[in-house]
Amino acid sequence: MDATVSAAATASQRRGRGGRERILAAAARLFATQGITATGMEQVAEEAPVSKRTLYAHFRTKNDLVIAHLQGLALSGATLEGVLTREDIPPRDRILQLFDQPVADAVPVRGCPFIDAAAEFPDPESAVHSYAREQKLRMVQLIVALVAELGYRDPLSLAEQLATLADGAASRAMVLDEADYGRHARAAAEVLLDQALPRKS
Repeated sequence: MDATVSAAATASQRRGRGGRERILAAAARLFATQGITATGMEQVAEEAPVSKRTLYAHFRTKNDLVIAHLQGLALSGATLEGVLTREDIPPRDRILQLFDQPVADAVPVRGCPFIDAAAEFPDPESAVHSYAREQKLRMVQLIVALVAELGYRDPLSLAEQLATLADGAASRAMVLDEADYGRHARAAAEVLLDQALPRKS
């Protein structure tokens, strides 16, 4: 009897995990194609497909769903800042790869999902906007660590300049639907890095 109950509980947990994964996958597709605010919870449930009861069991509010979606993107490494933690790539190359489209075959070209989310939730106090801001601040700190490792003076100022170039390039790539638009900002970043090199005594 206990074994039967245990097996049923395990099966239920598996179904629950599968439902959550399907919901997040459906939300990612819909958010990418039509935006976050234009996507309703009922539409996500239909796309998953799951019942509305299952959807709300996993995500009580749409904000909860959006933040879980953004957290998944942050962990996936498929965002601008994802390359900055790649220890198999030299520090300078990691910085320059900020200007490459994270998902090269994305159609249409998507910009930074954190900037997109902040734009759709413009209230700085909203949970989604706050999470997006945290990720953009984290991006700067990751760049600071790399430029400091390379021996640059004033790493915070340099990191802010590089982050501004990367975010601007990602936004323009999305607006223009031009996957390799980042090449322009990459060229500027290379000049910036060369000019900021510490002078040898």
